[in-house]
Amino acid sequence: MKIAVIGQQDFGSRVLEAFLKRGDTVSAVFCAPEKEGARPDALRVAAEEKGLKVHQFKSLKAPEASAAMKAAGADIGIMAFVLQFAPQEFVKIPKHGTLQYHPSLLPKYRGPSSINWPISRGEKETGLTIFRPTDGLDEGAVILQKRTPIGENDTLGTVYFDRLFPMGVDAMLEAADLVVAGKHRETTQDESQASYEGWFREAEAKIHWADHANSIHDLIRGADPAPGAWTTLNGVKLQLFDSRKELTRTFGAVKGKIGEVLEVRDGRLVISAQGGRIHAGKGKLGDGKKISAGDLVSTGALKPGQILGS
Repeated sequence: MKIAVIGQQDFGSRVLEAFLKRGDTVSAVFCAPEKEGARPDALRVAAEEKGLKVHQFKSLKAPEASAAMKAAGADIGIMAFVLQFAPQEFVKIPKHGTLQYHPSLLPKYRGPSSINWPISRGEKETGLTIFRPTDGLDEGAVILQKRTPIGENDTLGTVYFDRLFPMGVDAMLEAADLVVAGKHRETTQDESQASYEGWFREAEAKIHWADHANSIHDLIRGADPAPGAWTTLNGVKLQLFDSRKELTRTFGAVKGKIGEVLEVRDGRLVISAQGGRIHAGKGKLGDGKKISAGDLVSTGALKPGQILGS
């Protein structure tokens, strides 16, 4: 099979290596230009090390991009973590068209932060989709889907790196084989079940201590390790990570005020919230480093009795 890889960073690199490892031919690699001062793109580096032709167009809408894809003569295009817009005149050039990876169960959670959102909303399951890219964002026909549960203490990091990343690499190979062999089915997305979500960034990661402990726990998990759920301590930004929750069962079990730091227990910062307590294992205060809850308290900057977010 002759393929063209369109992608970026570590996921793109791993997908490239997976196709090469099993003996497929990579006729061209397309990746976005690095911004000034940014670290070298992992896909570009891997491709150049293997002597492959690498294209870095500022826009895939440029005529030069389509000309390069035509010159590649690929059987199929493989889009692995692509942030650039890829127009139809580009993606339809390979003999069997192009496939794209998306880390959610489309049509739910279309958009750029599709791993953060389901975790932050307490979903019990997520997954990945291999689909046909269209001019609409994440709206194309579905070729293949894989599911994975979201555990009570799973984070963005565990869900992606432990499951959606390796599952995604394997799914790209599986989907490509099905399409080239003509054994695939293309299922139109059900628009009645669709949802679009924008970026999950700093504003979305702010902790509101008046929210229920369940919601705060899910928010911290969905932002761990990035962008990092945050509150404030005496006006200084405090990010919290490695969350556990403890729900309040009786009135007598209610301790402290909402957002109050109660204690450090079993190496975790215990904070009062509606309906329970949050146990944060790590924190990052201001421009400091991410450190354990115990170390954070030992600096003297954080003490039991303080109210967060006030």
